[in-house]
Amino acid sequence: MHLIITESERGFLFKKGKFVRMLEAGKYFFNLNRQIRKAKLSEPLTGQFDQAMLDCFLQDENFKKQTISQDVPDDHAAIHRINGHFKEILKSGRYLYWNVNEKHSFELFNIRNAGIPDDLQLCEKFYKAGCMTRLEVSENQTALLFENETFRSSLTPGIYYFWNQDGIRRKIRFMEHKKRLLSLNGQEILTKDKVGIRLNFVCSFQVTNCVSACLEIDNLDEQFRTAVQLTVREFIAGCTLDELLTQRDEISEKLAEILHPKAEKLYIRIFDTGIKDIILPGEIQNIMNSVLLAEKKAQANVIARREEVASTRSLLNTAKLMDENKTLYKLKELEYLEKICENVGNISVSGGDLLEHLRAIIGTDRNQK
Repeated sequence: MHLIITESERGFLFKKGKFVRMLEAGKYFFNLNRQIRKAKLSEPLTGQFDQAMLDCFLQDENFKKQTISQDVPDDHAAIHRINGHFKEILKSGRYLYWNVNEKHSFELFNIRNAGIPDDLQLCEKFYKAGCMTRLEVSENQTALLFENETFRSSLTPGIYYFWNQDGIRRKIRFMEHKKRLLSLNGQEILTKDKVGIRLNFVCSFQVTNCVSACLEIDNLDEQFRTAVQLTVREFIAGCTLDELLTQRDEISEKLAEILHPKAEKLYIRIFDTGIKDIILPGEIQNIMNSVLLAEKKAQANVIARREEVASTRSLLNTAKLMDENKTLYKLKELEYLEKICENVGNISVSGGDLLEHLRAIIGTDRNQK
């Protein structure tokens, strides 16, 4: 039996299942009771043979000279470089590579004690290999880092990496510090004069101290919502319906004054507050519509009477002028005659000459008539 091993390969000679030696590139002739296994120099030995077989190979000095091994202990990770260029991240374990055509190098990191590398691209490689946890804090957020239920630090917007360490449980709590809006919709409240209404209230706010709010207050948003809801309901219950309808802006300002000190205890700053909608029951709406209609009718009557008085006064002034000035009276007669002629198509006159009658109107003064 003959065998050819190329320059990119190595061979392993076995006799009756027992490893004998490594074979370099060349042409070989063996008896039939020999077995040969080939290995490619471009592939890691760890992936081609099990660990027990590799331990047998390492007994061959020639094989040992042409390979390089790396042990990665527990709580460690290693950067594997080939010819100075990054190749991969190695977790804990034992690795064996050919070191013939390519030069391998390794850099160990103690996950438990080592700091985080400054190179973010390298950290991203550790993250993709499962050796790190990646955390991104967006704008208008503060992240609070807890390790084993103990607060460690607050994180500003940015990208962070942490080693995945056994026995350490990390928890991240995000706090929004941008301005937000709280809406209380459909609040059913009985006013001071026993009118049931539904109220919509809005309030804009911002968390001023995210760390203190997170560490000292449980469920901040719910506590703030409850505080605003109770304050609004208590204050509105002390107002009459007329006050709500006519003094909405003043009531909103008073509510803001009451809410400010309560919000400060929760590390919250209030900006704007306001009553958005006041929804009345159906029967109250009908009554309000009736009152509004009566008011508008009364206003319309007042305006109509005012116009009638002005018109009568104008007629009286015109009559006085016409009585004092005969020429003005005659002009007024001609004006009315012109209007009559514009609206009449045919005129039939019996018992006289129409032209003579018109001449008499035009030429005869008021006393002669």
